[in-house]
Amino acid sequence: MTFILERTSKGLPYILISVGLFLVLLASQAVILPMAQIFLSVGVLLCALVIRKKSGYLPSLLMIGLSTFISLRYIFWRLLHTLQFEGWIQSTLMLTLLFAEIYSWIILFLGYMQLAWPLNRKECSLPEDKSLWPHVDVFIPTYNEDLDVVRNTVLAAMAMDWPEEKLHVYLLDDGRRPQFEAFTQEVGVGYITRANNVHAKAGNLNHALRQTQSELVAVFDSDHIPVKSFLVRTLGWMVLNPRISLVQTPQYFYSLDPFQRNLDTYGHIPPESNLFYGLVQPGNDFWNATLFCGSGAVLRRSALESIGGFAVETVTEDAHTSLKMQRKGWESAYLRETLAGGLATESLALHVGQRIRWARGMVQIFRIDNPLLGRGLSLGQRFCYLSAMLHFFFPIPRLIFLIAPLAFLCLGQNIIYATPASVMIYAVPHLLQSLMAQSRIQGRWRYSIWNYVYETSIAIFLAPVVLVAFFAPSRGTFNVTAKGGLITRNYLDTRMVRPNVIMCVILIFAGIVGVVGMFEHSSNPLLFQTYGMNLLWVLANLLIVLAAITVGYERKQHRRTPRISAQLPVSMIDPVQQKRYAATTVDLSKGGLSLRTTEPVPAELESVSVEYINPGDKITMNVPAQIINRQDTFVRLEWRNSTLRDEMGIVEMIFGRSDAWSHWSDYSNDKPLHSLSLLARGIINFMLVVVLRRRSLG
Repeated sequence: MTFILERTSKGLPYILISVGLFLVLLASQAVILPMAQIFLSVGVLLCALVIRKKSGYLPSLLMIGLSTFISLRYIFWRLLHTLQFEGWIQSTLMLTLLFAEIYSWIILFLGYMQLAWPLNRKECSLPEDKSLWPHVDVFIPTYNEDLDVVRNTVLAAMAMDWPEEKLHVYLLDDGRRPQFEAFTQEVGVGYITRANNVHAKAGNLNHALRQTQSELVAVFDSDHIPVKSFLVRTLGWMVLNPRISLVQTPQYFYSLDPFQRNLDTYGHIPPESNLFYGLVQPGNDFWNATLFCGSGAVLRRSALESIGGFAVETVTEDAHTSLKMQRKGWESAYLRETLAGGLATESLALHVGQRIRWARGMVQIFRIDNPLLGRGLSLGQRFCYLSAMLHFFFPIPRLIFLIAPLAFLCLGQNIIYATPASVMIYAVPHLLQSLMAQSRIQGRWRYSIWNYVYETSIAIFLAPVVLVAFFAPSRGTFNVTAKGGLITRNYLDTRMVRPNVIMCVILIFAGIVGVVGMFEHSSNPLLFQTYGMNLLWVLANLLIVLAAITVGYERKQHRRTPRISAQLPVSMIDPVQQKRYAATTVDLSKGGLSLRTTEPVPAELESVSVEYINPGDKITMNVPAQIINRQDTFVRLEWRNSTLRDEMGIVEMIFGRSDAWSHWSDYSNDKPLHSLSLLARGIINFMLVVVLRRRSLG
């Protein structure tokens, strides 16, 4: 009922946004004296500081309105009062910066529209009569992944809570590997392969659709392991509303991505993906524009058949598939519950490769199936998809902002025709208001400034891909993101950081020019201020570039199978004496576990069995293990599983619990200054590591 009321009240945000934008547009164009602009900006800033601490949707909407108002004043000022053409070099540089600023404002506005009124959908119960529950085909596509990675996903999918006769698990092997077929025969799941790899993952899924017949299809990437309750918690919406074509859940990564590991931010900074899955997708859901993300989702076969199957026209078959279904009038849903866990990219190079595919695919969709054109989409859906696609153009504006101050410092070109004081009284309020509004809205999902680090780390690699995809959308092929690798040593990936190292050197040189210029023109207030303003811009860029370089210093991984922190009540059993030692786990992995016992364990005890019982999830396991070291009540064990049942028990205990990934959003709300301090700490730690390493080599 809550969902229905929220959806029927969708007109309210439309009205608020339309009226608010109209008033803001009127007020933004008013021409006032510089001192009045200062008083206006300070007054709006003070209002925002007061509103920021209030709870609820209305304060967030007011923050958005204030930020939009100040940012529009800045954009109108830039367009009407700061443009002057003096030769083709200066004109080109001036218009290039203006393009980047307008792009950033469009992205800011579209983001506000997406995030202003997120639909925090709750779970929907299934009918008590299980005969009414639908049949489900579970597709696990694979191409070149290791069997050790795929085994966990298959075993967890088999253990999902669903009537056995209605659950059909299939391994879709585009690698056509005999050992994979043998594995499926061993565990009793379906094995589907084909003679070619046409259309990559989308073709693999479409081939499987033709070989199966269940009403619903669940899709998991080969490393994304579902919890036991995945189907029970997602399919209620599909049963309740036959017009829902898609239920998407977050993609949670239980291993550290290169930003978390190399910048040492685990537990302190939300992962990059949290903003999208924690806030953007609920915002999309309000506008009935949930994006299919390729894994951790359930789709309706009839909806897929209505569009000819999974989309094959681009390399991002997932988002394009949901777009095509929504054009046909199908509804979509997003459940912000982490019901599957996967492996993150291990290195910056792999991360860049993955983002290249995403960027290429979204730009391809923008070109060949633009959401602003064609029939079938509401205005809200068009804006949500437009925001998703335009986002991946970010490498070009990001690079422009990095090098823009060099136009004056190194080339002597004035690309903003205004005094430094005028720039400051318009630009600083715009930046502060947008920072505060985004900090308020994004809260615990994304911390301030870090998006600049994420973008700068990969911008130079994505920029040519975006340009090629825009002008030649048919070029480019699907690439599989490798998972499950191991970084065996600490090293600086010079290939990945070289562009940013060059950028760093250029910025340092520009900074020196700025300092020299300030000294040389100290008697000329206008030039002194101009050099100073550009110097501050360079220093801010330098901080971000240094952080981007830090991400390229790959830290050694000590284990191939990540250890997952979890405090679970278990019993460690002496198989000879049959004595039970109550214990609590500290962390777990596919290879073993650590735990603390309530009493010291005898020194002679080596071989034990570990028992875990979770009545809520119906998980019961008793698996042999070997004690490999101990210290007082702290014990580290290695699994000695020898049967398939043992392995399934381990997988269910580690990955299959319903609460396995419930901690994914356990972050405090953003504090911009604290976020900045964490960024600085990461850079300082990197510099200390480099200095100590050089000394040890010397």
